Amino acid sequence: MTTEQFSTFFGLLAFLAIAIGLIALVAAVFAADERSQPIRPLLLPVAFAVAATAMAGSLYYSESANFTPCLYCWYQRICMYPIVAITAVGMLRKDRQWGWYVLPLSVVGLGISIYHYQLQLFPDQGTSCDASAPCTAQWVDNFGFMSIPFMAGAGFFAITGVAALSLRLSSDATSERGLDELAEPLPSEVMS
Repeated sequence: MTTEQFSTFFGLLAFLAIAIGLIALVAAVFAADERSQPIRPLLLPVAFAVAATAMAGSLYYSESANFTPCLYCWYQRICMYPIVAITAVGMLRKDRQWGWYVLPLSVVGLGISIYHYQLQLFPDQGTSCDASAPCTAQWVDNFGFMSIPFMAGAGFFAITGVAALSLRLSSDATSERGLDELAEPLPSEVMS
């Protein structure tokens, strides 16, 4: 596959990530109740898949397509790469509180992505990026507006949404338990 084909594929995945993020955030705000509990076990693997795909995409662009990452690309990587490890460990441990560890990284990463994307849209601003890897350079332009920071932002948005929904469902499950039961872990929280 060519870099253009990979970029189109990653762009389509970015649309999917935006949809996942929107659905998850709307569910977290308006529809998180006992009917939503069955989807809770799927949220952590979804966050892992999004983060791992974003990491693979960034590595593809820098190592195979030879796009030099700029300063803000590195900051986004600093936020995304640990999410892969955190969610992997969370799946192994069956950690129900994984959202608390992931949410700060995804929100900061989303903010960096938004800032980086607007630098590309309005390149006349001052920037602290290196001339050899300018932050205003747009290596990819899918569908007339989608660049690498946009795709990274879509991934961070999806992870933020599923982490928020997981935390909301976790707080609803905890509030349904009585105060006597709070000291006792749920059966799924007990490690084998």
